Amino acid sequence: MLKVLVGLSGGVDSAIAAYQLKQAGYEVTCCFMRNWDSVLNNDTLGNNTLNNDICPQEEDFNDAKKVADKLGLELLRSDYIEEYWNYVFRNFIEEYEKGRTPNPDILCNKYIKFDYFLRFAKEKGFDYIATGHYFKAEEIDGRRHYYKALDLSKDQSYFLAQVNRSALDQTLFPLADITKQEVRRIAHELDLEIADKKDSTGICFIGERNFRQFLQNYIPMKKGKIIDIDTLEEVGEHDGVYYYTIGQRKGFGVGGNRGPYYCVGKDVKKNILYLTSINNEDYLNSDSCLIQDINWIEDIPQEMDIECKFRYRQADNKVHLKKLTDDSVLLSYPQKIKAVTPGQQAVFYKDGMLLGGGVIEDTYYNGQSVSDWLNKRVNNG
Repeated sequence: MLKVLVGLSGGVDSAIAAYQLKQAGYEVTCCFMRNWDSVLNNDTLGNNTLNNDICPQEEDFNDAKKVADKLGLELLRSDYIEEYWNYVFRNFIEEYEKGRTPNPDILCNKYIKFDYFLRFAKEKGFDYIATGHYFKAEEIDGRRHYYKALDLSKDQSYFLAQVNRSALDQTLFPLADITKQEVRRIAHELDLEIADKKDSTGICFIGERNFRQFLQNYIPMKKGKIIDIDTLEEVGEHDGVYYYTIGQRKGFGVGGNRGPYYCVGKDVKKNILYLTSINNEDYLNSDSCLIQDINWIEDIPQEMDIECKFRYRQADNKVHLKKLTDDSVLLSYPQKIKAVTPGQQAVFYKDGMLLGGGVIEDTYYNGQSVSDWLNKRVNNG
């Protein structure tokens, strides 16, 4: 009988994943991963102490224990606080300091759940790990390929594009062909207390806290000018450029006849935020972008037409991919796409098959870097 270690988070998805595997005849053990300790991390940083840490990890552990007991499964517990700090949180802060918008969930999957957790499972003698991700593995001619899940509204392939292929090959995904509605129905049938538990959103180490207040504990913030990129007039004052994301449409505290506004650029060194009127979105557009640090799931030709997702909830975009090096590509999309944002992830697909993904390094419009174009607009008027 194959032995599987299931990452049990305290949520309903991983609970039903464990149940499905048990029903399928696997020898199932569960494990709760603890990745964050506010007091310890702030001691390490030597910075302001967080007095209101409401990241609900202990509550989640208690929920995971109740699920394991209900299903008659053993629950282990493993800590990855130091690893999470070094490989996920440091990157999160460093990227924000550059004025970029990182996605820590992607790095958590890459380095914690599908690396350190996998190592832990192998050391304990397990054949596979398993998670509650909505993601599909399908074996064709003796080789695994990976696809979007049946429930496209919950599909999490975007968050798994940076995971090493060999790690995916050692993972089971029991929720590949099941909907969220069905997951909750099964949880009710099993009388699990977490059957209607709210899905976790946002970043665990922030929890329900105000994001800006959290970030102030790690990156000193200062107010600065908000400039209308069209008129080059100062139209307001921001709380700190790190707070804002390219394409953001609200939260600037700026009114006037030309509003509402989009965020189109950030000058971290000068501490200036650039906005444009919602009636003039061209500053948000790009027609190509450079993607680096690519993790390939599939072997693909030098050039091909594919679909690409530039953010999680975005619909797939048709693009042309051209390899530049082993880990960098140029994506072209003459139809133009709004708010392709450096620092975020671009994930590649072909007819629902996951090909890989990487970090958006720069964007271009009419052959010119969008950031250079904005700088020229500001400096030349």
